[in-house]
Amino acid sequence: MKVADVMTQEVISVTPDTTVSDAAKLMLKERVSGLPVITASRVLAGIVTEGDFLRRTETGTERRRPHWLEFILSQGTLAGEYVHSHARTVSDVMTRNVAVATEDMPLDEAVELMERKHVKRLPVVREGKVVGILARANLLHALAASPPKAAQRSGDDAIRQSLESEVKGQPWGARQFHFVVKDGVVDLWGFVTSEQQRAALRVAAENIAGVKDVRDHMFWFEPYSGVIADVETKTTPAKDHI
Repeated sequence: MKVADVMTQEVISVTPDTTVSDAAKLMLKERVSGLPVITASRVLAGIVTEGDFLRRTETGTERRRPHWLEFILSQGTLAGEYVHSHARTVSDVMTRNVAVATEDMPLDEAVELMERKHVKRLPVVREGKVVGILARANLLHALAASPPKAAQRSGDDAIRQSLESEVKGQPWGARQFHFVVKDGVVDLWGFVTSEQQRAALRVAAENIAGVKDVRDHMFWFEPYSGVIADVETKTTPAKDHI
């Protein structure tokens, strides 16, 4: 999928000269946590988020530092904090260096960019002008709209082979796993070194078409102590592949 497939084209935005108060009101009205800041010619100037309004003099939350620390910090840093807490327009509080996406960017690359930059939204630009926005909500909508996997008639051998192939292709997969499949019921055998690894095996089995149940017979192995612990057999009904 591409960014253009899921992005929002009608962008709720503000201009650099929008007041901080009006920007906050717009966020509340539209139920969004951030707004792109766009000029009259649709050029992206920055982005303003809820985080930019945390330290404000109106709410008595402006940053107060011990006097000894003020001597250490530069005057520029202190002056910048003053501007951020007292400024009247968005242009003085917005983030100017903004991560952006393009319409033809693969969706997985856009998500990776959001994670790397620790942002919740990416303005989508074309030749420098904003044409949309990609937010976490768009990804949720795409997930909710995705069709479920089609049901398939899979024999026990096919289920086991599919599961083995899936696990071998994962970085957490190992050779100490053994799978027995009978009448669509998968029995997991072997050793795990973490609960996350156990959960990953269960999820991998549940997602194989034709699986009815997953039973966990895995042993816990502590690699540093060499301790092997027996665990109770767990049965997990698989999700329907409809």
